[in-house]
Amino acid sequence: MSPKLVRCPWAEGDPLLADYHDREWGVPEFDPRSLYEKLVLDAFQAGLSWLLILRKRTALREAFAGFHPERVARYGRREIERLLGNPAIVRSRAKIESAIRSARLWIEIMEREPGGFTRFVWKHVGETPQIHRYQTPEEVPAQSELSGRMSKEFRKRGFSFCGPVILYAFAQGIGMVNDHLVGCHRHAACGIGRLPERRSGSFPNRRPIG
Repeated sequence: MSPKLVRCPWAEGDPLLADYHDREWGVPEFDPRSLYEKLVLDAFQAGLSWLLILRKRTALREAFAGFHPERVARYGRREIERLLGNPAIVRSRAKIESAIRSARLWIEIMEREPGGFTRFVWKHVGETPQIHRYQTPEEVPAQSELSGRMSKEFRKRGFSFCGPVILYAFAQGIGMVNDHLVGCHRHAACGIGRLPERRSGSFPNRRPIG
């Protein structure tokens, strides 16, 4: 028998959590559209469990046009009412409107700023993941100086559901910080990477997360 993989404790107990932990959490993500998707998912998690969001992830992706910001940005009153009537997703008007507003801000940043949304996010860690070496779950913070700085800028730009706790979870998920415990089988593999140099004015295409 092969030895049991050692995971961060939060990922034990459910196959969805284990799969997300093993394939995505802490892996550096640079694709701007995937970053938008993860930001929206973390906003929807506010006050809820991450397992619930994973269970609703497919439905959320379908409801928000595959998380393509260009399409979500065009959502209006009719689409909002349609989403509020969809029992497969989290039916929060505030969170739905936040996702639409974030899509519009994403487009604005992509069009106006060098490096687009990717550099808007990753500049906060000098475009290189921070590698932590926590031994126990109790050492892992719920927020940090990093997420506090990010929250201030995100709020200033007009984003909502972007407090320090939500943005620290976002930073963990996209690999800005590697918070896998040192005993976890994913610690060594995650956090390896750096924001790629742009070629022909764009970033490499990446598959959507999930």
